[in-house]
Amino acid sequence: MDSKITEIFYLVDEFCKEFEQAKEGHTLTEETSVKRRKRKFTLSDSEVITITILFHLKKYRCLKHFYIMHVQQHMQSDFPKTVAYNRFVELQQKALMPMAVFLQLFCLGKCTGISFIDSTPIRVCHIKREFQHKTFKGLAAKGQCSMGWFFGFKLHIVINDKGEILDFLFTQGNVDDREPLKNKNFHDKIFGKLIGDKGYISKSLFDELFIDGIHLITKIRKNMKNSLMLLHDKILLRKRALVETVNDELKNICQIEHTRHRSFENFLTNLLSGLIAYSFLDKKPKLNLEEIVDESHVCNFA
Repeated sequence: MDSKITEIFYLVDEFCKEFEQAKEGHTLTEETSVKRRKRKFTLSDSEVITITILFHLKKYRCLKHFYIMHVQQHMQSDFPKTVAYNRFVELQQKALMPMAVFLQLFCLGKCTGISFIDSTPIRVCHIKREFQHKTFKGLAAKGQCSMGWFFGFKLHIVINDKGEILDFLFTQGNVDDREPLKNKNFHDKIFGKLIGDKGYISKSLFDELFIDGIHLITKIRKNMKNSLMLLHDKILLRKRALVETVNDELKNICQIEHTRHRSFENFLTNLLSGLIAYSFLDKKPKLNLEEIVDESHVCNFA
């Protein structure tokens, strides 16, 4: 794990240095006669981001417990100058922007021609407490998924056959699953076959994506007429559980969902750092394409 910490910190630190240089000439400053001191923070952005990523990789449930009981007591050699936990939470919000850019530039995979799409609810409280909840008032919304009603947001992800996240989008809980695909910026990195569940059925959406070089593949509903489908596509539909496994790992290993948030900024920090941590996992769920080819040959022979 020590080598993993060094690897993560090196990548994050090199990025933060370049990010600060790029930001230096593009930030708007107020022209005043008062000179402002530029004091260095006790913990740099790269250290804050690294600690936040490690929280998800170490499989802790509570950030406060991880920071106080693990980082401050057992990682003094890696982080010799730590601050109080309340101050660390403030520094997290400061590191939100570089964290988001780092995720987009270094932690997303490349399309291989076979992609899977799905959405998962991010609950911010129990559904029975939706009217009492104040932290995300006016931001979160009531939505419905296969598991029932929930109050919160939706995370839409697209992955390749290697289990790598190609792109993601964050919406309110009442947004239709098909809406993000109507935004070309969400699927501009995708080509080839895109496999989804029945929630993505739409003739107009199919035509729009087909023009952009994407073949949307879904199952049909019971009240729809049957249609011919290639055997290879039919087998890929059976493998759609791959994206559900990724969602499960994001929630149960990377801890992107919990109901203890006290601000929207900390909620975003937890979500983004969880997605970054997933990219550093040693083992990700993936498809065995040779097995799919063999399965299609067996079906053809039968």
